[in-house]
Amino acid sequence: MRRIALSVALAAILLDSSVFAQEILSLEEALDRAGVESNLPPSSQSTNPRVYGPLAEEEAARAAIAQARLRPNPELTFEAENIAGTGAFSGLQSSEYTLGFGQQIELGGKRSARIESAEASARVAGARRELTMAQLALTVRERYVQAVAAGQRASLAREIVERNRELARIARALVEVGREPPLRAMRAEAALAEAEAALETAEAEYLAARQALAALWLADGTAPQVFGTFPELAPALAPMDTSLPLHLRLAGARADFAEAEVSRERSLGVPDPTVMAGGRRFEDSNEQAFIVGITIPLPFSNRNQGNIAAAEAQARAAQADEAIAEADYRLEFERARTLYLAAERRVETLAGASLPQAEEALRLVEIGYRNGRFPLIEVLAAAQARDAIRENLIQAEETRSLLAARLIWLTAE
Repeated sequence: MRRIALSVALAAILLDSSVFAQEILSLEEALDRAGVESNLPPSSQSTNPRVYGPLAEEEAARAAIAQARLRPNPELTFEAENIAGTGAFSGLQSSEYTLGFGQQIELGGKRSARIESAEASARVAGARRELTMAQLALTVRERYVQAVAAGQRASLAREIVERNRELARIARALVEVGREPPLRAMRAEAALAEAEAALETAEAEYLAARQALAALWLADGTAPQVFGTFPELAPALAPMDTSLPLHLRLAGARADFAEAEVSRERSLGVPDPTVMAGGRRFEDSNEQAFIVGITIPLPFSNRNQGNIAAAEAQARAAQADEAIAEADYRLEFERARTLYLAAERRVETLAGASLPQAEEALRLVEIGYRNGRFPLIEVLAAAQARDAIRENLIQAEETRSLLAARLIWLTAE
């Protein structure tokens, strides 16, 4: 038992020294390392693939706009007729050479529809990138809060070990002087062993939480320390009225893109003529002539009607998704807001009333135990009650912070 106590004490000392040796990371610094610091726009030079991946997709969509603005390339044709035949057409004496220049003329508003579709696609990519950044910021806040909660639970576990170690020492002393039966000392030792096992679990969970936080910016196996208190998060408690949140903006951008695709597919149903001009040379008479021509596709069966119908159906589906997204957003926001306010009231009750009363009760019982007025079981019961309230307070603060982070995400513009 003493070896276990010494190992736990040594681990606590090493942990405390590592905390002082490592840099303590704030939430703002964690957001900055992940590449989603709120005061700066995301950079394509970021080393975090969670950042530069969506940025690259947006850049690709914007590059497609430049491509959509380009007109069809002209065509150069060359023909040689009456070459290497028989009789009068043998050799090259009766050959004819034609050099032509052709240009396809886009009709039906194809170019403007193509540009509008590319711009709508870029807006979808931009909204998706912004939503991805907001989701990454949400994950950073959530994992930071979880790391803080795990750290507080580890700190509570260390305090419980120290208290149980002191109770076990007092129990042994009382047994030696005959004021307590040996069973009391055995129970105190068992409580100490249980607390030490719980401490090892809490410290492992704290390390895992910090590693999960560092994984968001692909840290090289390091687990940064976090502050011991929960970050101050001030979420908006009213739905966005003047501007659309990212969730609804993305759904609206998808609906606009679907409408632009309908216009583009309709424009493709209009045939495009190709105008050609050139010259022809007759080898036998050494004469030349100017020629002109036009090629017009005849839309007898294929008028792109299938693609038009598919695009119209996709537009209706996108409009339905937009309506569903708005309804789901309102429901999720109200639910998160209600739960946040409830968690806030629970934190105030536990921190303002329940915990001070439990700590005072434990203090009085410990004083009476040291003076031999209360048995050990009374101390353990009071300590368990106080520890349960502290655990509930940590859980309530964690829940409140997680809901605050989610509200910030839901109201991100």
